Amino acid sequence: MRTRRKERDTPGPSEPWNEIVPGLWMGGHYRTPPGGELEPVVVRHEFDLVVSLFTLPGHGPAPGVEHLVREVPDGPLSPGQLLAVQEAAELTVAAVRRGRRTLVRCHSGYNRSGLVVAQALTDLGHGTDEAVRTVRERRSPWALNNPVFVEYLNTGLEVSALLTGLNG
Repeated sequence: MRTRRKERDTPGPSEPWNEIVPGLWMGGHYRTPPGGELEPVVVRHEFDLVVSLFTLPGHGPAPGVEHLVREVPDGPLSPGQLLAVQEAAELTVAAVRRGRRTLVRCHSGYNRSGLVVAQALTDLGHGTDEAVRTVRERRSPWALNNPVFVEYLNTGLEVSALLTGLNG
């Protein structure tokens, strides 16, 4: 399964993860430090819950850290994938409300993690535009550069799943 869109003009993130709102972090499996080369990011015990939309062996989290995996592509999503994203966002919100340090990650920490984090922010009471703006301000201006994902947020994940199901 192809899980990542190739964006050659998109710079890699300089940080492994960024705090979006208190207790909710967004990141990826790779980062590119200023003036450096692409390097792996490994999660150990920094978080209570790690939500992965993309996984690679050896990138953590450490044993004993709760790890929720919902692999989805960085492209148009099926109804089932949209519902998996919604579930990931709901579990993220529940963890943040319980005061658990939560990381949502994908390959670079831009699109798939941005979709889940922005949905979590809307579930926490932020408007959709505010959620997208917050993700871009706190993670990277390159976050949520997949316009289809922003459309999903504007339409709502449940409605998007229904509409996508009609087209399939």
